[in-house]
Amino acid sequence: MKRFDILVVGELNVDLILSEIPIRPQLGKEILARSMNLVLGSSSAILASNIATLGARIAFVGKLGRDDFGDFVLDCLQQKAIDTNYIVRDKKVKTGATIILNYPDDRFMITHKGAMDELMIDDIKPDYLSSARHLHLSSYYLQDGIRKDCPALFKRAKDLGLTTSFDTNWDPEEKWGEEIFDVLKHVDVFLPNHTEALLISRQKTVESALRKLSEYTRTVVIKSGRDGAVAKRANEIVKSPAVEIEPVDTVGAGDSFNAGFLFKFLQSADLQQCLDFGNLCGALSVTRAGGTAAFSSKEQITNDVDRLFGRKIKL
Repeated sequence: MKRFDILVVGELNVDLILSEIPIRPQLGKEILARSMNLVLGSSSAILASNIATLGARIAFVGKLGRDDFGDFVLDCLQQKAIDTNYIVRDKKVKTGATIILNYPDDRFMITHKGAMDELMIDDIKPDYLSSARHLHLSSYYLQDGIRKDCPALFKRAKDLGLTTSFDTNWDPEEKWGEEIFDVLKHVDVFLPNHTEALLISRQKTVESALRKLSEYTRTVVIKSGRDGAVAKRANEIVKSPAVEIEPVDTVGAGDSFNAGFLFKFLQSADLQQCLDFGNLCGALSVTRAGGTAAFSSKEQITNDVDRLFGRKIKL
């Protein structure tokens, strides 16, 4: 039996979330936020934290500075029983941070990558992969140190018998280069959002993006927020409507969707069940501020799902 269900490889940072802001930022003017939260950030860490709470056994590979933010991130992961022995601490770099200005309909984000750039393929030892059933990587475009080696990393995982999943997140340079397809041919589950899927595939509709991307990877899942999600595997296409809820904070909703989808995927659930549970976890995420606050314990999750959505789940 493998020690871990998922080996998560990815970026690590804190999120400083400013909310209840009356107007949009303007150059040269100071505006006030009535609410502030310092929380665990990064797509990779939010996914790892939330799927660990659901019940999966997780190990994390990443890099942190030897600083207060690094201590905070490590403590957050360890509180969720995530194995952090594969995380490298480097006193020569700073832990990354994202400043988020949160509005009801959208958000502004500014990120200092820091240690995100410094994770290298040599930091991922062969026995790390062999200890897990599944490999997941998020935020491909933010990790310059490992990005060019992602095809080799995913191929190595597949050669060792792991299943794999991948979420690129946004490309800050907005190049959306075709080298991504070298990674996708070793990916079992690709999890872009609506906009990312269109830009990566260079298509104009979700339907054509599904067709294009499925030429390279086994399962394509496109997240469309209030419009729900759709997935394609071979000739099977399934859809799942969004779970209606008034959002408190949308930070981490897509990563929480990923956590729910992959949790069911690793239980060999069918594609519809995976998609539905992903949507449920994404909706649950937006009911509290920060990407992990709605996933503090199994008991909280089951109680909130029953109270908010009138659904009974067993974890």
